[in-house]
Amino acid sequence: KMVIKTDLCAYTEYRIYPGHGEKFIAKDAKVHFFISAKADALFHQRIKPVKLRWTQAWRRMNKKGKVEEGGKKKTRKAQKFQKAIVGLSLDDLKKKKAQKPELRQAREAAAKEAKQRATQKKPAAKVAAPKGKADKGAKLPKGGGAPKAGKDFKGKK
Repeated sequence: KMVIKTDLCAYTEYRIYPGHGEKFIAKDAKVHFFISAKADALFHQRIKPVKLRWTQAWRRMNKKGKVEEGGKKKTRKAQKFQKAIVGLSLDDLKKKKAQKPELRQAREAAAKEAKQRATQKKPAAKVAAPKGKADKGAKLPKGGGAPKAGKDFKGKK
């Protein structure tokens, strides 16, 4: 098999076969090979190859063509982790979760009922106390407290 020496275009990165393309030597003695006069002209106009869709630079920048090795990286799902809550140890929590839903509902209903009974007993005692306070409030002196600043009040507020 015969090996043909090819160059790469300095602008488009296409292969340049023998007998094709143009060579440009800059003042600093850098040699540039261009596949066509079009590539040469665009290089001298200082148009970036990344901005032109037909160049390899644009394709590389926009991830076109090459098949990714290994595909996309898979993100791992965060594993659920259970901690003890203040007042419940981890074992108690697991036991509660393991209970059947019917049993849990029955237990919660019993707890609610007990709470209701406790709240019904306490308000009866609290209701009696304010009545006594209301009687004491009636015996306040007539000029008790500072005057209220209404619409007609003329003075310092």
